[in-house]
Amino acid sequence: MHDLRRLACGAAFGVVAVLLAATAASGQTPDPLPSWNDTAPKAAIVAFVEKVTKEGSADFVAESERIAVFDNDGTLWVEHPMYTQLAFALDRVKTMAPSHPEWTDTQPFKAALDGDMKALAAAGEQGLLELIMTTHAGMTNEEFQKIVSDWLAAARDPRFKRSYTELVYQPMLELLSFLRANGFKTFIVSGGGIEFVRPWSEKIYGIPPEQVVGSSIKTEFQMRDGVPTLFRTPEVNFIDDKVGKPVGINEHIGRRPIAAFGNSDGDLEMLQWTTMAPGIRFGMIVRHTDAEREYAYDKDTPFGRLDKALEAAAVNQWTVVDMKADWKQIFPEK
Repeated sequence: MHDLRRLACGAAFGVVAVLLAATAASGQTPDPLPSWNDTAPKAAIVAFVEKVTKEGSADFVAESERIAVFDNDGTLWVEHPMYTQLAFALDRVKTMAPSHPEWTDTQPFKAALDGDMKALAAAGEQGLLELIMTTHAGMTNEEFQKIVSDWLAAARDPRFKRSYTELVYQPMLELLSFLRANGFKTFIVSGGGIEFVRPWSEKIYGIPPEQVVGSSIKTEFQMRDGVPTLFRTPEVNFIDDKVGKPVGINEHIGRRPIAAFGNSDGDLEMLQWTTMAPGIRFGMIVRHTDAEREYAYDKDTPFGRLDKALEAAAVNQWTVVDMKADWKQIFPEK
């Protein structure tokens, strides 16, 4: 009887072991990009990562050289109906207006106070730059970063009624995590302000402030009440957009990336700098095609215009993501 029991138990354990082994063998590794549909862009991303991480292969890339750069506006979070930093600047104008009565008759401040987007657009790049310089300077870096953090905590997007840091793209968050899990170092390379992005980039994207490259205004060292500070002055230091992006990458990172992700003509030179070089390279453009879940735009928009970069994508064989067709989900769940 005891022998029969031992045989029965042994057989049972054997069956369980076989089942577990079969389950492990047939089961697949959890999908690292679950918010992506099983279309060509997802396959291209996975194939690229597999190639550069396969030791001994001709395409293997050492971890120290696995650098991936991401535009921010329109690539990692929403940029319509206007850039988030512009919405911040407009709110800052309203907050500061009581101390500047002259703004009621002075452009572009009058347009900002009146909510006149047509007049604001007519002010052009110089007008927008004046708004940024005025609303982002005259304080220390720490004071500015607190203002940014407080604003982001309170502000809500007018359409989605969610905080701006909730309007990041879930598929791109997964992509950032997937790349880092495979030895990549991820950087933001944004036309937006470097000190505007740094206060929250690590919490939202997992990208620490030292891995943020962006536009900047000049700062100067000052001793204030015996405390060393960096004081923000209303002068342009660097514009990290278009031809500025490769320059910013070289100055801040010191290595040419092997992967670049953007969504507009402002990212064209960054994609060219990254992909038009020897060795295995990857370029990707996020195309906004989903008016229902987000927005649909390309050539006919003042924010995130996509024209020349889309033409270059075909020539350079960059992967183009159709948000409507390729993404199961746009934003993280509430």
